[in-house]
Amino acid sequence: MSEQNFDVVVLGGGSGGYAAALRAVQLGLTVGLIEKGKLGGTCLHVGCIPTKALLHSAEVADVSREAGKYGVKTTFDGVDIAAVTAFREGIVASKYKGLQGLIKARGITVIAGEGHLVSPTTVQVGDDTIVGKNVILATGSYSRSLPGLEIGGRVITSEQALELDYIPKKVAVLGGGVIGVEFASVWKSFGADVSIIEALPHLVPNEEESVSKQLERAFRKRGIEFSLGIRFKSVTQDENGVVVTLENGTTVEADILLVAVGRGPSTAGLGFDEVGVTMDRGFVLTNERLATNLPGVYAVGDIVPGLQLAHRGFQQGIFVAEEIAGLNPIVVEDINIPKITYCDPEVASVGYSEAKAAEKFGADKIATYEYNLGGNGKSSILGTSGSIKLVRVTDGPIIGVHMIGARVGELIGEGQLIVNWEAYPEDITPLVHAHPTQNEALGEAFMALAGKPLHAM
Repeated sequence: MSEQNFDVVVLGGGSGGYAAALRAVQLGLTVGLIEKGKLGGTCLHVGCIPTKALLHSAEVADVSREAGKYGVKTTFDGVDIAAVTAFREGIVASKYKGLQGLIKARGITVIAGEGHLVSPTTVQVGDDTIVGKNVILATGSYSRSLPGLEIGGRVITSEQALELDYIPKKVAVLGGGVIGVEFASVWKSFGADVSIIEALPHLVPNEEESVSKQLERAFRKRGIEFSLGIRFKSVTQDENGVVVTLENGTTVEADILLVAVGRGPSTAGLGFDEVGVTMDRGFVLTNERLATNLPGVYAVGDIVPGLQLAHRGFQQGIFVAEEIAGLNPIVVEDINIPKITYCDPEVASVGYSEAKAAEKFGADKIATYEYNLGGNGKSSILGTSGSIKLVRVTDGPIIGVHMIGARVGELIGEGQLIVNWEAYPEDITPLVHAHPTQNEALGEAFMALAGKPLHAM
C-alpha cells in the first residue's frame, strides 16, 4: 500500500482529463492523472481521430472514382481495407506517442489502473491511495444500445466497426445521428449498400431542419437509403447476416447492424454514488462552473449532461483547472460550442437554430438568411452544393450559424467567434474574406443579412 498526494487528481485520461492535467501543471499545480486504458481515451483511439482517418480515405476513394470529370485520368481498383487500417492506425499511433511525450515533459504523474472514488479527496487504484486537494471526474462514455438489443456477432458498435477487416456488402445503421451518418458515408464510399434507420423525423435531428433536409437529399443522391420516423423493433442474425424488423413491420436485411444510438456515461461501479456525488441516470450533475455537490470535486466531458464532444471536454478540462487555480474563467454554454458532422457532405453549426431562436426570443424578434453555395466559386470548383444559414436577433447579434457542404467544418471557427462575441452582421461586413474561398460564402451571407447583398439576391 502506498499513498501519493497532489493538488489535483484527475480520474480519466481522455480529452477532458488530460486537458485539465496539462492546464493545471501550467498553473503550477501538481497533478496525478489516473487512466485504466490509454491516454487520449475514446477520441484518440476509437472515436474522433480514427473515424476521421476513415472518412478521409473515403473522400479519396470518391475523388479517385470521379477524377475524370476534373480532367485527371486514373484507374480505380477498389479499396484495400488492410491498407486503410494501416493508415488509420498510423495516425492514431503518431498522435498517441506525441501525447505521451507531452504528458511526460510536463511532469504529470500518470497512475495506470482503474480508479475508484472513495472520498471527496481520495481515489483508490488497486493498493495505491491517491489523495488530491481537488478531484476532477473525467471518466468518459461508452457506446449505448437499446433495451433488449444485445451487442455481439453481427450486431456491432462503432468500436467494432473500426476493427472490421472487410468491407460489408450491405450495412444497416441504427441511428441517424452523428456516428450513424459518418459510418454510413464511409461505407457507401467504400462500395457498400447502406440503409439508415432513424426513429426521429430527420437525419442529424439535432441540427437546423433545413440542413437536415439537405443532407437527406444529398444521401438520397448518393444512394444511401434511410427510414425516418419509424422505430426499431428487433433483429435476428445468423452466419449469413442480420434481419432488422421495424415497428411498422418492414424489414432490412444486411451483413451487419451498426448500433449508433448515442453514448452513455462511464460512471457505474466507480464509487461516485457511494461517496455522495449527485447523479442522474449515470450522469454527474454539476453547476455551471462544473462543480459537483461535493466541495473540491468537479466533473468534465461526456459524464456531464449536454453535448458529448471532444472539444467540449477539452474546454471543460481547461476551465476546471483555471477554476481551481482561482482564475475565474468564462463559462461557454453548450449552445455556443461548435458541432461538426464529418460525413459527405459535412454539416457544421453553432448557436441557435431558427426554431430554437423563435422559442427563446419570439418568431417576430429574429431574422434569418440562407446563402446557397452554388454562388460560391470555390464550392463550384470542389463540386459541392450546400448552404450557409444565419440566424440573428432583429437589429441585434448573430446567434446561429448553420452550414452544409464539403469542408464546411473548416469554416465553423469564424462562426463560433462571431456567435460567442455577439457580433452584428454590420460589424462583419467591412471585414475582407479572401477570394476565391468557401470562407467568403460566410462574408456574402453576413452582407445579405446586413441588408447589402453583393452576389446574392
